[in-house]
Amino acid sequence: MIAMLPFPDIAPEIFTIAFGSFSFSLRWYALAYIVGILIGWRVALQAAKTYRLWRDDTPPMTPAQIEDMLTWIILGVILGGRLGYVLFYQPGVYLSEPARILQVWEGGMSFHGGALGVIGAALIYTWRNKLPCVSTGDLICLGLAPGLLLGRIANFINAELWGRPTDLPWGVAFPTQAAQYCPDIAGICARHPSQLYEALLEGLVLGGVLIWMAWRRGALKHEGRITGTFLAGYGLARFAVEFFRQPDAQFVTEGNPLGLAWQLAGYGLTMGQILCIPMIAVGAILIGRARSTT
Repeated sequence: MIAMLPFPDIAPEIFTIAFGSFSFSLRWYALAYIVGILIGWRVALQAAKTYRLWRDDTPPMTPAQIEDMLTWIILGVILGGRLGYVLFYQPGVYLSEPARILQVWEGGMSFHGGALGVIGAALIYTWRNKLPCVSTGDLICLGLAPGLLLGRIANFINAELWGRPTDLPWGVAFPTQAAQYCPDIAGICARHPSQLYEALLEGLVLGGVLIWMAWRRGALKHEGRITGTFLAGYGLARFAVEFFRQPDAQFVTEGNPLGLAWQLAGYGLTMGQILCIPMIAVGAILIGRARSTT
């Protein structure tokens, strides 16, 4: 019998307030978004106030502009994340029932879609306000890691996006896993806590590297270095963790239980890995560009 860690007894809702027939619940996932955005805003604000971090001691934005852009970023995250999930992961389901696209409380957000939403919002804001686009991107990317860290921890609490079966001693028995994905009859097996792998790599490690580069290595003096490192770093971390993560149910096909339904260059790749490839490529280009302009 394979040993496994029991799933911690943490409810997805922090608290619920009832008003007659109406009730409101604050979920860990929503709190992760709120706190992640606030921390990211404070990181960007502190970087903009620290003039020595920037070339010619001139940050690309004022603190007031950062606060003004925050609304655009929030809209980009929510709209991009939702539409990305709809288009990348379940287009058939949502196109047949368009009203469900607005039902965000049912879950379903895509990081890659959210990233595209943030990029779009930032491009519009910088164009309208005649701000340097790449340096503004560096400022935004500097504050993204805390949200990733908290969001993946919230995924773990929600017992969603769990990993593939494993016999490693830290495998977790998730209560929401589907029986058809487990090798035993009961449908419960030890699984990689892939959400925590992502929290560690995409949030803690990548975030620490970016802060170190900005405050200790002068990376913000070179346009695109922080943005490139974030894109390439996230892409590589997510690509690696996908090998341990159970693919989304819609990509699991008969005779193909690991969900390797997407084929590229003869190798089986998940949708998450395919979406990471352009991120890694763009990140590498930005890093190379920053080096050539040093």
